[in-house]
This record gives sequence, structure tokens and C-alpha cells, in this order.
Amino acid sequence: MEPQKPTLLVLAAGMGSRYGGLKQLDGVGPHSETIMDYSVYDAMRAGFGKVVFVIRHDFEEDFNKKVLSRYKGHINVDVVYQETTKVPEGFTVPADRTRPWGTGHAVMMGADAINEPFAVINADDFYGRAAFEEIARFLKQSAGNEKKYCMVAFKVGNTMTENGSVSRGVCSVDADSCLKNIIERRRIEFDDDHRVVYYDEESGQPVRIDPATPVSMNLWGFTPDFFRSSAIEFARFLELFGKDNKREFYIPTVVDTLINSHGATVDVLTTDSHWFGVTYADDRDNVCRNLERLHADGTYPECLFGVCETQEA
Repeated sequence: MEPQKPTLLVLAAGMGSRYGGLKQLDGVGPHSETIMDYSVYDAMRAGFGKVVFVIRHDFEEDFNKKVLSRYKGHINVDVVYQETTKVPEGFTVPADRTRPWGTGHAVMMGADAINEPFAVINADDFYGRAAFEEIARFLKQSAGNEKKYCMVAFKVGNTMTENGSVSRGVCSVDADSCLKNIIERRRIEFDDDHRVVYYDEESGQPVRIDPATPVSMNLWGFTPDFFRSSAIEFARFLELFGKDNKREFYIPTVVDTLINSHGATVDVLTTDSHWFGVTYADDRDNVCRNLERLHADGTYPECLFGVCETQEA
């Protein structure tokens, strides 16, 4: 029997405050392709059968016009919506809550649209062909499993920007290449000698980090039972922090609990691919140059989905 095709869940509901706009819809490719377009194209080549986008209702019209129309006839597409009002029965949303509930909550929005193994990605991160091939191989053999997940880890030195600091989930991996834990480092950057450092939250002092250290870029692989576990953990999160407008519910929160308390395993798949993205507005030119090079060397065809658009001035 042919392995079940996995689904790609794209988290596209964030605004990107540091970038200064709705970067998910920014055309950065030679023909106004978005970063999401490259992820969808790579996922198709890797054998994914469907894409589900998590967006907000307030940019639904632009999203349908500028993004979804490209994929018609190429891959099955669905859209789900993340709103702060989507909380379990019995909980109320604080009147002044405007901040999203976080990536863990965004994943939960896909529960009614996904019944097969699935990968989760950020809309504004370029992961590369090899990363999608790695995770697709794992997911195609995951149907029927529970609590056996995966993630693709990047080398931190391959995920940096010259334009400021980044936040990365620094991973600890055991001898069997399984995830032990993730520590979120919120300020990783190059020092004056171009070494990778993070800053200790208590002392404020820089700490050098090996450029080969594995980090999470939110490229996860799950089976549908993850939705059920997420709902349980989100309810617990709301009981503890639901009135704190600054707290968010993140994917690693669920993963860490399932590893340490419920017997889940997360295989850490590795890649030498170079991440790039538009964390800052000044990153855009570098992203455009990288994508032009990948088209020129034949990694991507001139037109990803058969129709080229004219780059807007």
C-alpha cells in the first residue's frame, strides 16, 4: 500500500512587527513569489498532498487573491482561522487581550481540517528542499502512530541574519537522535568578531554558542493525536496564565510536556540547508538575491506554478 501523503500546515496569522508589515504576502521572488510559495512548491515535490493555511479573517481577501489563486490545480488547499476568541468552553477571553495566543494555539486551528500526519512551518521562513524531503520521509511512515513525532533541526550558524538578533529554540539531543528539551534563546546574534553568541537573561553577558548547535525553526512533524494533546495543554495554560496578556502558548510547551510526562518521542532530523527569512526589513534584499540565485542555478523553474507574474515596482 502506498504511504499516506502528509499535509503541510502553514502558520500565517502573524503580522511581523519587526519587519514592518504583513510579510507573509510580500513578493520576494523574481516574479513576486512569496516565501510561502517556495515552501508549498518544495512540499509538493517532497510528496505532500494538501496544504492548510492558518490565517486571520482580517486579511482573508488579500490572502485569497494574492496567494491561494496560485495553487489552483496544483495541490489541495484549505484555510482555517486563528482568532483570540477561539478558546475552550468555560474560558473567557480578557476584554483587553489583543495579542495572539501563540504558535501552539495556531496549530490547534487545523484539527478539523487534518486527519493525517502533518508538518508545521512558519509562513515567513525559507527552509529549503532538503528539509521538506527529510520530514516527508518520516511522515509517510507515521500513519497510525501516536506520540511519535519529529522535527527538522538547523545548525544555528545557518539561521543567522546580519541585521539584528534572532530567537531560536536551542535543542538538546540524546544518543538516539531524539529531542530531550528546547531552551528558547531570545537574543542570538553575531558579536564584533562575527562569532555566534546569545545573551544570558540574568547577567546580560554574551555566551558563545557553537555554530553547529541544532536549533528549532518551527519545522515540526506530528500525527493527529497532537491536536488532542494540545487542547488539553492549552486548557491548563489558560487556567494558569489566561489573564496575563503577555503570555503565549508555544508548540515547544506541548512537545516538552509530552516528552517528559506522556512518553512521546521526537526524532531530530538534521539538515545542512541554510535558512533565510525576513525577520527585519533590511533582510529583504538578501532574501531576494538568494531566491534569484536559486532560480538561476536551476533549483527552481522560472515560474513555480506555471504562470509568472510581473514584479511590482
